[in-house]
Amino acid sequence: MLLAQNATDAFADAASVVYLLDLGPPSTWVAKATAGEIQLEDPVVPADAGPFAELMNDPRPLIFSGQQLVREDYAHLHARRTVTSLAYVPLLVDESPIGALEIASFGPEITADDLDGLLEIAEHAALGLASSIVYEDERNSLLESVARLTQLYDLEKVFSSTLEMDELKPLVVSKVQDVLDVQAVNLWFVKDQNELLLMERAGTDPTLTVGSSQSSGEGYIAEISDTGEPLLIAEDTDERLRVRNGGLAEGGAFSVIACPLVAHEKQVGVIEAINKMDASPFDEDDLFLLVSISETAAIALNNAGLLQAERKVAILQALVQVSAEITSTLNLDRVLQSVVNTPSTVIPYERASIALEERGKLRLKAISGEEQINPGAPEVRTLEAAIAHLSGLTTPLMATQRDQVIEAPTADLKATFQQYFADSGVCAFYAIPLADDEGRLGVFTLESTDPDFLNDAHLEMIKVVAGQATVAVRNASLYKEVPFISLLEPILQRKQKFLALEKRRRALLVAGIAALVLFLIAVPVPMRVDGPAVVAAARAVQIQPEIEGVIRKVYVREGEQVAQGQVLADLEDWDYQSALAGAKAKYASAAMEMNRALAANDGAQAGVQRIQTDYWASELKRAEERLAKTHLRSLLSGRITTPHIEDLAGHHFSAGQTFAEVADTSQARVDVAIDESDISLLKAGNSAALKVESFPTRTFRGTVSIVSPQSQMQGEDRVFQARVNVNNPDASLRPGMQGRGKISIGWRPIGYALFRRPALWLYSKLWSWFGW
Repeated sequence: MLLAQNATDAFADAASVVYLLDLGPPSTWVAKATAGEIQLEDPVVPADAGPFAELMNDPRPLIFSGQQLVREDYAHLHARRTVTSLAYVPLLVDESPIGALEIASFGPEITADDLDGLLEIAEHAALGLASSIVYEDERNSLLESVARLTQLYDLEKVFSSTLEMDELKPLVVSKVQDVLDVQAVNLWFVKDQNELLLMERAGTDPTLTVGSSQSSGEGYIAEISDTGEPLLIAEDTDERLRVRNGGLAEGGAFSVIACPLVAHEKQVGVIEAINKMDASPFDEDDLFLLVSISETAAIALNNAGLLQAERKVAILQALVQVSAEITSTLNLDRVLQSVVNTPSTVIPYERASIALEERGKLRLKAISGEEQINPGAPEVRTLEAAIAHLSGLTTPLMATQRDQVIEAPTADLKATFQQYFADSGVCAFYAIPLADDEGRLGVFTLESTDPDFLNDAHLEMIKVVAGQATVAVRNASLYKEVPFISLLEPILQRKQKFLALEKRRRALLVAGIAALVLFLIAVPVPMRVDGPAVVAAARAVQIQPEIEGVIRKVYVREGEQVAQGQVLADLEDWDYQSALAGAKAKYASAAMEMNRALAANDGAQAGVQRIQTDYWASELKRAEERLAKTHLRSLLSGRITTPHIEDLAGHHFSAGQTFAEVADTSQARVDVAIDESDISLLKAGNSAALKVESFPTRTFRGTVSIVSPQSQMQGEDRVFQARVNVNNPDASLRPGMQGRGKISIGWRPIGYALFRRPALWLYSKLWSWFGW
């Protein structure tokens, strides 16, 4: 600006423009400052426009008279006055032009002598402008470096924001496309040592489709993978691009940069950028930027790959666990429970179930998280209704709901699952048939509130689990028939051996068997059922104060025998004694006033005092009752069972809070746990014999008073409690003692006593096989 102003001031009536030379391509003069009455139509002037062409060819001071010039020579200048002459002074550094000073005179014509005074100024100005240009370039370079570092930092944050490979791959290619401003970015992954797969793309590339592969020796992508070196192809005539385009008329690759993705000395793949959007070829700066980005992308992709590998390991471990559990047993219920519950460690479903075919219909047999199915539960009925529509399923089925839109294979299933999703609240339902060469066994289903809860790895695992489940269910079903076959076979063998015996030996054997059967049927024996026993008190009461207060004194100790009505402890009674004394005084005063009124024949006053006397008589009685409640008495005869009761003096008790417990030890109640298979034999009045661990040589006898109507869990078995009343005059049996009790149920044939349990077991097995 100073140079333009000085040049304008050096002439009487002139304007000036300072230009800097931009060598392009194409070469142009760029206006940087103006002074005087002049404007520029365009700050950029071609290097070969008008007088500038001569200045470009011969960088020396030039003067053009207005009569020599035509308007087109200075068409870039917009002046409302007539230009009498134009002068140009080159700005030289080391005899090379970096710019020019243009002077337009509207008054006297410019002469060579006029320009002499500007040459020295122009020389110094050229040096200053050159320094400024160098500084500006350095600053722009620094700013560009900072911008790139910022971009790389942002990319690193974006790439590290997720470890999900399916989310990361499109994120990497889209961000690289944005940063490089290119037509397309391809992401290749290493499939094996000699092959790469095109896994992801951002943009358009008609030369290759996603999923394409390239092996060693087939192209430059495989070459980059083999050598580990980045590649720049700037010429569209390159043979490698010709092969890549394959005769494509338009839209093909005309410039390419690519580099390997390496993280921790391990190659992940190759990233490739095609065609800059401004149609210019790639250069070394573009390649350097891609290499810088690839380092961050490679680490992110490698971490995502490690996560995938860990998940695959977890899936394999889950498969091994499922396989081990379902092959370790031939119990069908246990197999089904393992199949619906174990995969939950790696598959994010919310409910799994298995339905098996019975008489042509699917019957729900197992639901994850439930040991037993409650057929009456609303959610179970809803699930059964949905599964009923899968009776003809031969291939896996996926039904989902996204934004109230149902996706299912057929219109009928869409209607079914629209109702099911509304009733159950889930948004995804996956079903896979369980079938083998012998036919279909049933269907395995998974549900979730996330419509995208299954990925490819999960689906592969489900297929394997379904296959293992099919084999396990088939084996378990066949096993049900095996015991019956193994039972008949030895019977047939023994029959053949029996028929092979001599007639006399056969007769003796039949007679012996008949005698044994008669003995088992005809000879009775006393039969008893037994179980673990626990002693409890027959009667026990809790002593609770009726009023709030502090225990003043305790008269008994733990284990002491007390009589009914005996005082066990006293509460602090100062307030109650005071209230009683006040009531007595008030009563005496009222009675005296009543007597005085009667003596004076004052009937009205005597009536009033009579009412006062009756009132205070009731208050006196109430005060005496409250005072009596400060004595805590036993409600029955028995022993004190409260630990350290003597230490409760000084403790505050609220009304109704338990102070002590008194148990009647003259009789004991013993609970004998009887297995549920024997409960039908018991009844009230059965005699019982008991032994406790504290008195191993002594037998206590009693009578069953009641058999509990509800069972309890004891370990893995269900039992019923038979409550036996036992006389305990010497208080030998104390609450909490343990032992064993035997209850007599009368005389039964010896065969009944010996074979009742095996017969019941055999009957239940036969009923499960054939009964309904």
